Amino acid sequence: MPHFEGDLRAPEGARFAIIASRWNPRITEQLVAGAREAFLTHGVAEDAVDVIRVPGAWELPATAARLASGGGHVAIIALGCVIRGDTRHYEQVADGCSDGLMRVSLDYALPVVNGVLAVEHYEHAAERAGGSHGNKGEEAALVAIEMANLMDKLA
Repeated sequence: MPHFEGDLRAPEGARFAIIASRWNPRITEQLVAGAREAFLTHGVAEDAVDVIRVPGAWELPATAARLASGGGHVAIIALGCVIRGDTRHYEQVADGCSDGLMRVSLDYALPVVNGVLAVEHYEHAAERAGGSHGNKGEEAALVAIEMANLMDKLA
């Protein structure tokens, strides 16, 4: 039985997209920086990564769908940060964003990596944006490369 697995080599001529929320900018800028660095470290040219900014996490899925429909990217990364507050808004935004990103991935058979932090406190986000828990933007880029490689093998 054949075995298929992706690795950290981007397919030839691959373009990637990073869609980043402008909400909680100290966190999201660190996530974007981590993702860009991971792409560079793994041989993806800087001009092969498009960065698109949106107002908040709620706008990430619609933007991902627009990009996916264009067919110009082998994977899309969504980066943002939703911090719990005193209302249900947190659940609505975090869950809606996650569900929307999964829908785009399935509808377009395209890796859409959910790098949106959904945390209780700002400190938890900082720990995941270059702090003690690493950089989730970097991890998202590694997932995007590996999945693009795997999808190329499965084509």
